[in-house]
Amino acid sequence: MRVVAEVLVGLVALIHGYILVLEMFLWKGPRGRKAFGLTPEFASQTASLAANQGLYNGFLAAALVWGLIAADPMGFQFQVFGLVCVIVAGLYGTVTANRRILFVQALPGALALVAVLIAG
Repeated sequence: MRVVAEVLVGLVALIHGYILVLEMFLWKGPRGRKAFGLTPEFASQTASLAANQGLYNGFLAAALVWGLIAADPMGFQFQVFGLVCVIVAGLYGTVTANRRILFVQALPGALALVAVLIAG
């Protein structure tokens, strides 16, 4: 079960790394606008806000990666902390921004958290 948990944590970290790239570097381009359903004007007006969001997603990914490479108990603690943060952010985003966030962010985080807790 430990391998499954680590794979799921790694996938959640990759998702958040990709969100970082979308929000920090691709926001105004076609891929970023399509991912978030933005007009070119709105993307230009909100690029600095999106970059800030992207940075926070990068911090989530970094916490999860650290959780994968650090020895326990610190590795376990970072995984749990990072995944709880991902879930809370995903639930908040679902309520305030877009229901799709529930499936892209919160659900993978919750599945990974369950696996980590079972394996831990």
